[in-house]
Amino acid sequence: MYKSGVFKGLIMKKGLILLEKLYKENYLDDTGLKYLVDNYDQELLEISREYAVKTATKNFNKNIYYRGIIEFSNICRNDCFYCGLRKSNYNVNRYRLNEDEILKSCEIGYQMGIRTFVLQGGEDIQFDEKISALIKEIKYKYSDCAITLSLGERSYSTYKTWYDMGASRFLLRHETADKLHYEKLHPPYQEYRNRMRSLDDLKTIGYQSGAGMMVGSPYQTNNTITKDLMFLRDYKAEMVGIGPFIPHKQTPFKNEGIGDFNLSLYLLALTRLLLPQSLIPATTAMDTVKKDGRLDAILSGCNVIMVNITPMKERKNYKLYNDMAELRSFNNIDMDSLNKKLKKIGYSIIIDKGDFFEYEKGE
Repeated sequence: MYKSGVFKGLIMKKGLILLEKLYKENYLDDTGLKYLVDNYDQELLEISREYAVKTATKNFNKNIYYRGIIEFSNICRNDCFYCGLRKSNYNVNRYRLNEDEILKSCEIGYQMGIRTFVLQGGEDIQFDEKISALIKEIKYKYSDCAITLSLGERSYSTYKTWYDMGASRFLLRHETADKLHYEKLHPPYQEYRNRMRSLDDLKTIGYQSGAGMMVGSPYQTNNTITKDLMFLRDYKAEMVGIGPFIPHKQTPFKNEGIGDFNLSLYLLALTRLLLPQSLIPATTAMDTVKKDGRLDAILSGCNVIMVNITPMKERKNYKLYNDMAELRSFNNIDMDSLNKKLKKIGYSIIIDKGDFFEYEKGE
């Protein structure tokens, strides 16, 4: 008993030393990251969150950016084993919003104070040509706003065309930085190398690029989580989406368990320490697993909230997982309620597009 207590104390001491180093230097080598993942516990969670809040506050004060997400199509050519929109799910009512519906959503969002529009959809390649015209129109009408795309894997030329039209950010979760793990989550034709190639292309073109993963996805291990943190560190993602895995009842993973909420908080905190200036959303999945879970995420270093401004008639048809939060129509009353909750924990919404800016250390 005594020896085990001493041993546990030594483990904790090393973990605290590594956390402090990560906080001060915003860097840990592979061995250090693996140690923090392998020895995750409640005390390390609490301290990592404290450090993460200090880091986020240093870079963003207590400001939270809103993003207005428009889920314009639930049609997808892919068959990811975890996603409710997978092409083999024949129970989905498929839809595409038209240009007027998308622009109307932007108008509503703008009136709510949103200055970044996120166009998200499945890999609906038949809509690709219309995306360029849509980006141009949004930029013309809302010149003080940013456009983020979340449209999956495309060719370099397609990414470049959209960038030239005015889209400045792209969200593409890497899902897992372990090739074998990736292959267990996707059918054979969806290759790991294509996901990595796409992420490299986005960086090369000049997008502010986002990656991310699901916590507790099937077959995930401490080793795969460590690889994810290493990838985020080395890729220098300007945006990072992390949330718990939640199964969808019409996928091969329907009987899998929900990812650990507290572990998600821990990985968010570690990510904030690794990437102090990155834009990290408190994801809808956090609210789905726990009421007001996004507030816990903000208190783990997050500084972005996604607001769903998709037309209500189609929102119920864009379900990535079971019991997805925010299926109701968002309006100013909802925004006021969220603002009050944020104020209670010391944060406030800033009306700004919230671009990524990298500052020299010490500034």
